[in-house]
Amino acid sequence: MKTDVEIRNDVLAELKWQPDIEETEIGVIVEDGIVTLSGQVNEYRKKAEATDAAKRVAGVKAVAEDIEVKYGDEYRKTDKEIAKAAVNALEWNTSMPSGAVMVFVEDGYIYLSGKLRWDYQRDTAKWALQNLLGVKGVVNNIEILPKAKPKNTEVQITKALERSAFLEAKGIRVQVDGTTVQLKGRVHSLWEKEEAEKTAYRAPGVRKVKNDIVVQLHPEFV
Repeated sequence: MKTDVEIRNDVLAELKWQPDIEETEIGVIVEDGIVTLSGQVNEYRKKAEATDAAKRVAGVKAVAEDIEVKYGDEYRKTDKEIAKAAVNALEWNTSMPSGAVMVFVEDGYIYLSGKLRWDYQRDTAKWALQNLLGVKGVVNNIEILPKAKPKNTEVQITKALERSAFLEAKGIRVQVDGTTVQLKGRVHSLWEKEEAEKTAYRAPGVRKVKNDIVVQLHPEFV
C-alpha cells in the first residue's frame, strides 16, 4: 500500500497543480493516511481548494484542516459588512428559497442555519459565500427537510451510483431506514466517499446520510 511519504508527495503535487495556490503556503503532514494541512492563505477560497485537493488523492483517509485565513488591511471587513454581503449573495442565488437560510457572522466566520429541501442547496449556500472578502470560514448547520416521501430509495440510489462515471458502485452498499440512508463499502479516495454521499442525498425523501464507507487503495497501488 502507499506509504505516508508517498501520500504526502502526491498531496503536495496536487496542491502544486492548483493555479491559485502557492505550494509554499501550505504545509502537509501525513500519519496513517490522515492528512493535516497547515499554513496561511489570504482567501478562504484557497483554504477550501487546498482541502478539496487533498481529498482527491488516492489513499487519503481523512483531512484535518488547520489553515489560517489572514487578509491584508486593504481587504479586511467588519462582521456587519460580511453579513450584509452574505445575505445579498444568497438572495441573488436562484437555488435559494427566499428567507430559508439564516446568517450569523462572528469574527469573520459565517454560520448558516435554516431548512432546505435538497442537499445540493445546502452545498450551494456554502459555496456561494466562499469568495466573499473577509470570510475566514463557513459553518454549515442547515437542515435537510424533504417534502417528498421516500419510495424505492435503496434502488434509486444504487442505480444512481452505478450511473456515476466517478464511482465504482460495486464497492458500495446502500441501506435505508425511513428517511435515513446508510452507505457501506470501500472506495479509493476521500473525494469518492463524499461523492457517494452527495449522490445519496439526491434521492427524494432523504433527510440524513450516514457515510460509513472506508477509503482503501485500489489493488494496483498495493
